[in-house]
This record gives sequence, structure tokens and C-alpha cells, in this order.
Amino acid sequence: MPLHFTRDELAGRRQATIAALEARGLDGLLMFRQESMYYLTGYDTFGYVFFQCYYLGADGRQFLLTRAPDLRQAQLTSDIADIRVWVDGPEANPSAELRDMLKAWGLSGKKLGVEWEAYGLTARNGMRLAAAFDGFAKLVDASEIVSKQRLVKSPAEIAYVEKAAHLADLALDEAHRLAAPGAAEAEILAAMQSVIIRNDGDDPANEFIIGSGPEALLCRYHTGRRVLDAQDQLTLEFAGVFRHYHSALMRTIPIGKPPARQVEMHKVAVDALEACKAALKPGRPIGEVFDAHARVLDQAGYQKHRMNATGYSLGTTFAPNWMDYPMFYHGNPEVAAPNQVYFIHLIIFDSEAGLAMTSGQTVVVTETGCRVLSKRGTELVTR
Repeated sequence: MPLHFTRDELAGRRQATIAALEARGLDGLLMFRQESMYYLTGYDTFGYVFFQCYYLGADGRQFLLTRAPDLRQAQLTSDIADIRVWVDGPEANPSAELRDMLKAWGLSGKKLGVEWEAYGLTARNGMRLAAAFDGFAKLVDASEIVSKQRLVKSPAEIAYVEKAAHLADLALDEAHRLAAPGAAEAEILAAMQSVIIRNDGDDPANEFIIGSGPEALLCRYHTGRRVLDAQDQLTLEFAGVFRHYHSALMRTIPIGKPPARQVEMHKVAVDALEACKAALKPGRPIGEVFDAHARVLDQAGYQKHRMNATGYSLGTTFAPNWMDYPMFYHGNPEVAAPNQVYFIHLIIFDSEAGLAMTSGQTVVVTETGCRVLSKRGTELVTR
């Protein structure tokens, strides 16, 4: 299986990580985020649900400690030469094995960064790691080093995100084609996922969100399917995915003639979306994007119907979540920069009226502002 990036690009990413380690005075980094492993080496797996660690030293040495099912996975999908396997058993202690491997490399008493913020490192395994390294090395929270590095995308990454955006557009087309009175949510969802997979896309890092009727006011996936009524509403939040890179869209589709209140909600949501895009500028704190969203919605009387965040970064992410660091919320000081990719979503849920309206697009930050990746408009489509 070929790597999805050139070996030179992967090596360059590792050099940038090493420079960040040196700047922090760290001798190495213990990585448990699958996103970091994929980004730095190409390693592609869901084996992170068990204990595994990718180590990168400030001296450039590296190895992967994983389980036997992922040995060939790592050999085929990554450029890691040194792959080590811990053996399952009632007395297995991979944290202690990891410590001993680093001890053999002369790292006793050194200062090591750890990705504590990782779905691949459970609280139990984290405590075992801390116990195994107690008295051996100083562990420092370095969860953000690679996550921040991944924020600015390379040209190859942008190409993958653009392909993902095209797949998202195809999925939206399927939703618009099928959404109608009497249509089954299951058929709509199946068609959206199918067109992505049939066009060489990937499974998303979390489930597509689909809900109709009162469930259109939910922004999480839940099990169970409805058939659309003659007068209904359908909320969709989904992503095209290519080589694990995501490009998300969000829409609410009224079924039948929408009430005047919902038509107004759509106009306000789109106005707020445009204000957010205008506020997303390189060199400016991304918290200003949320403030633009809140200003438009609050002035229109929708303060109690909005969320406290209005989007987040997108990139290469693994289950259970495609949301990446950082997020649009009030006061976030993270500064926008060219070639960062963000999903901006506008969500208005009026529980009193039982009405939903959403609109969302993925954008890439440019030298002067941002560029929408989707080729589909934000006009109100009714069925």
C-alpha cells in the first residue's frame, strides 16, 4: 500500500515536531493520538482502542509499540522501521515495557512529553503509564504539540480536503434528491454514505447526524429511523471524507411549505454564516468568528436558541470524533493563519416552536480571508 504522502513530506513533519520538542526542552514525545501517528508516519489503524504508543525523540529516533494485529498494518501503511509488539496476557503491562525500551535508549532521568489528551489513552492506562514512569523520567503534558502543527495544511492535505468537499457535495445532492414526504431517513442516510464510498471516500470519524420532526432539533447522532411526514423538517450534519480528511456540511431541509418563522430562521442563519466567514481572517483570533455569529443571532432575537460555539477545525481525524482543535467560541485567542481548514456551522433550535434551522460550510483560510470549499449554495431548499 503506498503512503498517502511522500516520504519527504512525512520526514519534514517529524523535523518540525522535533524543533517543537527542542523549543520546549523535551527529550522525546510519547504519542497516543492516532491523528499524530497518521500525520507523522502515515500509520493508519483503529488499533488505538488498545494501548499503543509512537515515540519520537528529539534526536530523531522513533519506534512504535503496538499489538500483533497492527504489526502488518504499520508495516504496510507507515514509514516506521522499528515496530515492536507487546503480548496480550493477564499480567501484560505495556507501560512498563515502554519504559524499559526507553531505558535501553538511555532516557533515564529525561524530560518526556506525553499526549495525555488522547482517545487512545484511557484513564486507567494513563495511570499505569504514570506509575511505570515514576522515578524514571519526568512526564510533561505535551498534548497540543502535534495537534497545533496539524492546523496549517500542506498543499497535499488541501488537495485531500478539496476532494472530501466534493464528496460532501455529492452526499448533499443525494439528500436533496430523496428528501420528500414519505421518504425514509434510512434511505436518505444510506444514499449519502454510499455515494461517498463509491467515489473512493472513507468512513467518517463519527456518525452522520440525521433527524426529522422533533429530532431535527438534535445535533448528535442517535439510533432509530423515521419516515418523513407531509409537513416535516430534516436536519443533516455530515462530512465527505478522503484519506481521513474531512469536509463537513450542515443543512435543515423543510418538508412541505415551511412556516414563516422557519423561513426567517434560515435568513438569519445564512446572514450569520456570512458574518462568520467575513470575521475569519489570518492574523485575527478565531474567537471573533463566534462573536460575529452571536451578534447577528442576538440582534435578530435568537440568543436563547443558539449554541455557545459555532464550529471548529477540520483535518485528518479518527473515531470517535471528526471535530479537531481548535473551536470557535467566545474569547478563543488562537490566531487564524492561511491554509487552516474550519467548519463553520450555524444552528438555531427553537424548542418552543419546535423548529430547527441550520447551515454550515467548510472553509480554508486564505491570505486575506477564507474560501468556501463546497460548490453548493446555502439557499433554502424545500421538498
